[in-house]
Amino acid sequence: MSSKQNRTRVTSHDVAALAGVSQSAVSRAFTLGSSISDEKRERILEAARKLSYVPNSIASSLITRRSKTIAIILGNIDNPFYILVLKAFIEKLQESGRQVFTFTVDPKSSADDAIMRVLGYQVDGIVLTSAQISTRTTSLCLDRGIPIILFNRYIPGSDASVVRCDNVGGGRLLAEAFIKARAKRFAIVKGDPMGTTSQDRVQGFTERLLEAGIARSAIQEIEGNSVYDDACKAVLQAYADGAAPLPDAIFGVNDIMAMGAIDAIRHRLGARIPEDVMIGGFDDIPEGRRAPYELTTIRQPIDEMVDETLKILDVAAEEGRVQADRHHLAPTRLIWRKTIRRPT
Repeated sequence: MSSKQNRTRVTSHDVAALAGVSQSAVSRAFTLGSSISDEKRERILEAARKLSYVPNSIASSLITRRSKTIAIILGNIDNPFYILVLKAFIEKLQESGRQVFTFTVDPKSSADDAIMRVLGYQVDGIVLTSAQISTRTTSLCLDRGIPIILFNRYIPGSDASVVRCDNVGGGRLLAEAFIKARAKRFAIVKGDPMGTTSQDRVQGFTERLLEAGIARSAIQEIEGNSVYDDACKAVLQAYADGAAPLPDAIFGVNDIMAMGAIDAIRHRLGARIPEDVMIGGFDDIPEGRRAPYELTTIRQPIDEMVDETLKILDVAAEEGRVQADRHHLAPTRLIWRKTIRRPT
């Protein structure tokens, strides 16, 4: 065995002795936001450099019973919106000295198996961005003192906390934009049939059209499965070879499906946007802002939603208990670009 392998591990007590401070001061020096003077922190960091000391996060978690690790379970990673969400979580968590475990599941399946894998690790909270979860699994997490938060969705009857945008209201906003642009015939490219997110957007959109006197027969629903390829194919199947007249307006329940519809309408069916067919989306992902899309859409306030999620996790950590069934509903905004005619 080499001398390097025999070397005694440097501890925070060694750093404290060299820096002439207490062990708790060493701990504060390596904790973001802790109260410690700049002079003392620099002295401790210099001692740590001389001794090649690295904080042991595992040992710290055994003392504090907090791992500073959050598990995020993703479903539809083909939707760029959730990559934006993951990026926002990683940046904000790392700013506060926390880390992220990422797990993926089939968006059409239950997240129970993924959560059971998560529970094999020490995590301070679970954020679920897609898929379903049983009440039994939710209760298992809450009983263990682990808050579980449904992000951009909810599950009726679940005790999990929820942070989402006003999907019903957003659907209504987009319907109003089409109505003002004098559309008469509509198509909705729907997402996950089991997901409350798609259901709520379709509900809000349809309700507003019906209130405006649009006949239910003038509203066609197409299954897009929340992904670009399926949305593009579904629109082609619905309207290719004159199978049905093109609608005046298409609502893609998320931006990536709206982009699939744009490419099908413009490049495969040869129609003009917005002159022949208007198209609107939901989410406001960066890809939809670029040429050739310049998509009119409903914006979700990602930063606000991520901040509210972290507040719920912080409250649970500070109070030492999980508050179940908290619910935050964030407002949405209509973002005008070039795929819906502006009313004169």
